[in-house]
Amino acid sequence: MRNILAIAKKEITVYLTTPWAWVIFTFVSFASSFFFIGMLVQFKQAHERIRTLDGGWEQVDSDFQFLRNLTDGVVMPLFQTMVLVLLFVVPFLSARLFAEERRQKTFELLMTAPITTTEIVIGKYLGGLAIVTATISVTLVYPVVLSIFGSSFSATTSEKAPTLEWPTVLLGLGALVLWGAALLAIGTFISSLTESVIVAGLVTLVLSLVWLIIKVVAPGADEPWRGVLDHLSVDSQLRNSLRGVLELKPLVFFSSVIATFLVLTHRSVESKRWV
Repeated sequence: MRNILAIAKKEITVYLTTPWAWVIFTFVSFASSFFFIGMLVQFKQAHERIRTLDGGWEQVDSDFQFLRNLTDGVVMPLFQTMVLVLLFVVPFLSARLFAEERRQKTFELLMTAPITTTEIVIGKYLGGLAIVTATISVTLVYPVVLSIFGSSFSATTSEKAPTLEWPTVLLGLGALVLWGAALLAIGTFISSLTESVIVAGLVTLVLSLVWLIIKVVAPGADEPWRGVLDHLSVDSQLRNSLRGVLELKPLVFFSSVIATFLVLTHRSVESKRWV
């Protein structure tokens, strides 16, 4: 365990002492703030229009009822958008984990150290996961700001309601971490196959994009492939969690994906120990 933590600490240090992580943090901050402001403006405009209706929310179509409160109208849509943002961010965070070692010719030194392949793989993955989690946590500032300064009002009364539903917010945040952790596991495996950081990042991006758009292909497929593709789609696994519904299914699914790609990474790294 000591070796795993030492490797993870080393990876975190490398991320934070180079521009790599800070560029990602900056990008995520700007992207998330752009979407947050847009959704907040949409929420405010919707409530202003509803106040002009005699029947209030009773006259609003069910498709727009999610705009009744800040949690469903702003925070959860922001998290849904972050699923796509992470698709472009995590592959380039994971790309350097092994590819950079091979590019700098330090991979052989790592392989001859008195540590096991399992410790190397898990340590590097945990170091990357810490940075991915920190990246996702950037978005936590928006619910905090809303909780401190925001108020959720009915369109027909000035009575205040609870500003945010924190269990729902934290559940959505956990779903994002699961998604990011799965992308990181895929990227770690791809990184172990090449010494080019750019190639590792682009291949991971393409594979992740294909995984994300399975939901588009699934409805047109025949059974039993339709059911299989629907089960494998990211949208199917995260949909309820990003709506505040607690389910065990996505935890089991993404944990299986993570375990599978870490095992593949272990085999890839172990095979190079004897080359």
